[in-house]
Amino acid sequence: MGREKRSFAQEVCVKGAGKAMQRAGMLWPDCRVGVAVSGGVDSFVLLKTLKIRQGIVPFRFELMAIHLNPGFDPQSHAALLPWLAAEGIPAHVELTNHGPHAHSAENQRRSACFRCSWLRRKRLFELAAQYRLTHLALGHNADDLVSTFFLNLCRNGRVDGMSMCEPFFDGSLYLIRPLLLLEKKYIIKAARQWELPVWANACPSAGQTARSDMAQSLQNLYGLSHDARRCIFNALTRWQLERNSRGEATVAAPLPGTAPTQR
Repeated sequence: MGREKRSFAQEVCVKGAGKAMQRAGMLWPDCRVGVAVSGGVDSFVLLKTLKIRQGIVPFRFELMAIHLNPGFDPQSHAALLPWLAAEGIPAHVELTNHGPHAHSAENQRRSACFRCSWLRRKRLFELAAQYRLTHLALGHNADDLVSTFFLNLCRNGRVDGMSMCEPFFDGSLYLIRPLLLLEKKYIIKAARQWELPVWANACPSAGQTARSDMAQSLQNLYGLSHDARRCIFNALTRWQLERNSRGEATVAAPLPGTAPTQR
């Protein structure tokens, strides 16, 4: 069977992920990769791209999808199951109450987004251990990298981005971001062309976060010159790629209640 014909946007996603995976040394023979699938375009394109790259890389690696429904709409993921079956991708799908709990009166100390994200990541780590995964893949892209860089700079006084390959728990699990070199516009186009069953985010806080505020502020920065956006994206993706290619030390974030490990 010949290789499927891919559009320009699809090819950008497949090749961009391949570049990040190779330069950051993300995968190795017989590793087991869990993909956190939220239902948005980023995680869906990540899963589709990794499925394609299974047939490209010169070694075998396993792939599974993990979907944690946050609980706002218990049926929102209905289209995911037949798509996974058609693609031959095993999965763990779980209904949680993370979203409603984070927005309830019980959660007084932290923002709803912080609490929901914390609960989700904690559960993902638990499932990674349960399924003996070596990697957990997240769908962050270049737009997320830029927003995170400026949030760290403006709010935390720290020059930092998002690691492409980060060890956790003494290196027993690696958190990877294969789409980190890709602009969102290509991901959106590729998702549409692949006809991925993406569904809308039912969270009441969607579009009202610090990250979305920063994205809006960045639009003003991009307006400084006709190529300001391109220059910023090129500079930060190149900077992050160089950092990860050199294998700079990172601090592995532990599960709540355990001590962090310096790498």
